[in-house]
Amino acid sequence: MRFVKDPCGIICLIITYIMVIYADYVVMRWIILQTMQANIWAPLHVVSFNTVVFLLAMSHLKAVLSDPGCVPLPANRLDFSDMHTVGKSTGNGNSSNEWTVCTRCETYRPPRAHHCRICKRCIRRMDHHCPWINNCVGERNQKYFLQFLVYVGVLAIYSAGLVVGSLINPCEGCNSENIEGQTRLLHCVILLIESALFGLFVLAIMVDQMHAILYDETAIEQAQQKGSHRPNRRKFYLLADVFGRGHPACWLLPCTSFNSSSSALRYYDTPLLSHEV
Repeated sequence: MRFVKDPCGIICLIITYIMVIYADYVVMRWIILQTMQANIWAPLHVVSFNTVVFLLAMSHLKAVLSDPGCVPLPANRLDFSDMHTVGKSTGNGNSSNEWTVCTRCETYRPPRAHHCRICKRCIRRMDHHCPWINNCVGERNQKYFLQFLVYVGVLAIYSAGLVVGSLINPCEGCNSENIEGQTRLLHCVILLIESALFGLFVLAIMVDQMHAILYDETAIEQAQQKGSHRPNRRKFYLLADVFGRGHPACWLLPCTSFNSSSSALRYYDTPLLSHEV
């Protein structure tokens, strides 16, 4: 378990949970209780909506607190003092199929690993640092990040559908001329705007993440134009590398991947560090 002490990321975490709690409050208090009191679907909506909220919170917490794939530091720090004067490309650049040296962490790092200036560590298969999870999106938590995006999108669509349905078919006691009716209408409009903004936002990120997975190229590798030389693999296996080797029906459950620790074990088996660690 880890937590990055980044002010911007902490603010984004607070905003995220405020928005989720507000959506749950509006749906429960001003839509279901106000417009579905005598409706048989009300209990179903309460259970299903809060189930999505629970899965969203669990996947988000997993993405926030999980190790994204930090490259382990050796027990005895290696001496790379002579490499600091060679050039910044040695420490910051990264060939996609060779081990390199990070002069900031002062250790070897495997292929496709990059240094994050916010986390102050090298991250295996780092895609980017996301303030909305206050963590890097890397090899070991990209699954939870994608689950978070999916559940935010589902919650946005669900909330918008309930709002539109309550506005189209208002209950008999929902009178917009009194204070309570005006308050309900205001909350519904705010939730509808929130759902639209967050829904479009996570949709754009989700498309970018799926493109990165299916084409086996992280956002950093796209910017550096590295990775196009890797052999093509079946899309299913590329998805399984992220979501785990379990059944695809379990891919949206915020549980640990079956292959989440394999790369960490391979790291210590390399000849570069076997004599140092």
